[in-house]
Amino acid sequence: MEEHSGKLHQIKLLNRKSGTISGVVDVLSFDEHEILLDTTEGRLIIKGKELHVGRLQLTEGEVDLDGEVESLVYSSKGQKNNSGSLLKHLFG
Repeated sequence: MEEHSGKLHQIKLLNRKSGTISGVVDVLSFDEHEILLDTTEGRLIIKGKELHVGRLQLTEGEVDLDGEVESLVYSSKGQKNNSGSLLKHLFG
């Protein structure tokens, strides 16, 4: 299993309303409908309603979130490295 800086990836979600994610390498984007993260286990897309990033500590690799979580989807680790920067795709 590949690890980034020794940080293990873990998701703790309470009643689909609040949670903590560890093993976060970068926060690529977030708004009230989607949070896009790079984690030690690949890119993670969190979709929902009224999503909010409450605490962000990239040095610790942790993100707290709240809102109504509807889905958590991972892309493969290979796709993470080949997809490039989100800003590059948006502003090309």
